[in-house]
Amino acid sequence: MKLIFAVVHDEDSPRLMAELNRSGFRVTKLNSSGGFLRSGNTTLMVGVENDSLQGALDIIRKFSSSRKAAINTNVTPAAIGGAYIPYPVEVMVGGATVFVIDVAHFEKM
Repeated sequence: MKLIFAVVHDEDSPRLMAELNRSGFRVTKLNSSGGFLRSGNTTLMVGVENDSLQGALDIIRKFSSSRKAAINTNVTPAAIGGAYIPYPVEVMVGGATVFVIDVAHFEKM
C-alpha cells in the first residue's frame, strides 16, 4: 500500500478531489499555504493499493494544471528613485508536488 501526499493549488483541489472520488479513491483534504507566492494550497492524502498507484497519479497529473498568472511584485525599481510602484510579472501557478510513501500498516477503525 502507498500513501500519496499531493500539494495542489486551491483552485485545482475541488475538481481533483471529485475526479479521484469518482474513480474510487478516498481523499483526505488538509488546508495548507506556502510557496513563494504565499498562495493557498491544499494537501491531499490518498491511500492506494500498489496496483492503483499509477491511476491515481494520472488523475493528479491531469487535473493539476500549471498555468501562467500575473502578479504584482514587491520590488521597488531603482530607476524610479525608491518609490514603490506595483509591477506585474508573469509567473507559473498550479501544478502539483507529489510525495509517495510506502505504508507499513493500515487499519481503518
